[in-house]
Amino acid sequence: MSSATALLSEAVRLADDALDTWLPPAAEAPARLHEAMRYSVFAGGKRLRPALVLAASRACGGRDGACAPALAAVELLHTYTLVHDDLPAMDDDDLRRGRPTCHKAFDEATAILAGDALQTLAFEACADLGGPAVTCLARATGSRGVVGGQQDDLDAEGAPIDQHPATIARLERIHRGKTAALIRASCELGAIAAGATPTQRAAVATFGEAIGLAFQVADDILDATATAEKLGKTPGKDAAQGKLTYVAVHGLEAARAEAARLEAEAFAALAPLQEAAADLAALGRFVIARDH
Repeated sequence: MSSATALLSEAVRLADDALDTWLPPAAEAPARLHEAMRYSVFAGGKRLRPALVLAASRACGGRDGACAPALAAVELLHTYTLVHDDLPAMDDDDLRRGRPTCHKAFDEATAILAGDALQTLAFEACADLGGPAVTCLARATGSRGVVGGQQDDLDAEGAPIDQHPATIARLERIHRGKTAALIRASCELGAIAAGATPTQRAAVATFGEAIGLAFQVADDILDATATAEKLGKTPGKDAAQGKLTYVAVHGLEAARAEAARLEAEAFAALAPLQEAAADLAALGRFVIARDH
């Protein structure tokens, strides 16, 4: 078993324990809402973002138990974005991780409320780590982060897909906002939980930004090349919907080259942490090489 696979397995266990603690029981009123929240959170995700929290915390000398609130917070926040992205008004997806999406399994209104509640709960969990952690997560996920990236993504639908500087700038904003911002925050929250030095936090933040961008480029590649069975969701939707992706703008080979460039940038950022960051580097390689 590779170090990345072992770490992901460990992160699943630790994150699921933390998530089970933070999420209300499915039977607690309003039961339909809580059932939808748990359905979405426990849908078999890889727990990549909690794994990044865990690896970054260890790279900065932290204890696993101290980062439990961050493990829950990043996955709750990530799940909220998926629930809302899948809505008919957004990406209109029927499948997520090989199962019906929240709005299909329940209904659209419940899915909206479940996403709202997951987002709020993420900040409740993050608050256990103090003000700097809350600020980090908020900056990553507001209008200058995840939400802004989704708006840019929506605005780009139907617009010309070319290599005009404005198109390329919008594509980078989408990638930085929709994906890189939360992956960077995951690494930073691990550092915050560990009581990291400014140098340590800066190293893992830079790593997270580069790996987050590489993750989205890899996602664009997968949407263009993978099968539904392998992907766990509908492939080819980006092209069908005229979405602005790295593949659409630059082509498949250029996308693969950019993923490799970002990977090298990410690993260079970890140099100050030396061997302590070996697991974090292994996760970076997993992100680039994944096939689903």
